[in-house]
Amino acid sequence: MIMVKTIHEALNRASSFLEESECETKVAEILLLDQLQWTKTELITRLRDPIAAQTYQQFMHKVEQHARTKVPVQHLTGKETFFGREFYVSSDVLIPRPETEELVQQVLQQVEYPSFTCVDVGTGSGVIAITLAKEWAQERQADLLAVDISDKALQIAKRNATLLKAPVCFYQGDFLKPLIEQDIKIDILVSNPPYISYQEKEELTETVRHFDPELALFAENNGLYAYQKIIQQAAYVMNPNGWLFFEIGYTQAQSVTTLIQTKFPMSKVTVLQDINGKDRIIQARL
Repeated sequence: MIMVKTIHEALNRASSFLEESECETKVAEILLLDQLQWTKTELITRLRDPIAAQTYQQFMHKVEQHARTKVPVQHLTGKETFFGREFYVSSDVLIPRPETEELVQQVLQQVEYPSFTCVDVGTGSGVIAITLAKEWAQERQADLLAVDISDKALQIAKRNATLLKAPVCFYQGDFLKPLIEQDIKIDILVSNPPYISYQEKEELTETVRHFDPELALFAENNGLYAYQKIIQQAAYVMNPNGWLFFEIGYTQAQSVTTLIQTKFPMSKVTVLQDINGKDRIIQARL
């Protein structure tokens, strides 16, 4: 391994290596910040500082691992930022995407109740429920619930809720079944469920295909199974005039709209596009 003397040299060496490996060069900065436990400002102002040989070796080991295996950088650092907050993540949960931030933003913009109960179905790392709990904390009386079938995912979500001091009540079970069994009623349902069909698996990037949990990605019935189940079960838990918010695959808008309007004939369904102009969010006022 080529040895370097300064932070600047280490960053340049890693960036060049990633570029040669046809990987994103910004990964170098992310991994270096994590290795040093520095902020971006500290990095900028201390580029000429010396770097210890052991620190450099550990840093380059992660850089080479990412380049060789395409393991997500978030799995190497154990964290990802969502809505300005840092969340713990692992291979047991889906890495939060920017599109899901747009889903959360839409919920915050639309909901006007002074007090209500909201559930996040298929919570994964807990980013949706925890973010909503934190954002509503100062202005609304919101009871946040979160459900996931995966015990490992729930452990991560609970850890994040504890670290961020977010009042979220967690349930383990199949979609809304735990709420139905306990006769819990809700006003708002938010979900980013698995929505990719198994036939599309080979079209995904290596990073997604090999490292994201299948349970959080794929669904039967051309990716519609989770929506079918959630919408069917929602009839047993939703209060009158409630809201449904879903993240969807960009080709699923009509199918999910039909599922909602079939179960809730009086609902008003709206399809919203993401920042890339693709159908990504469905909201329905019941």
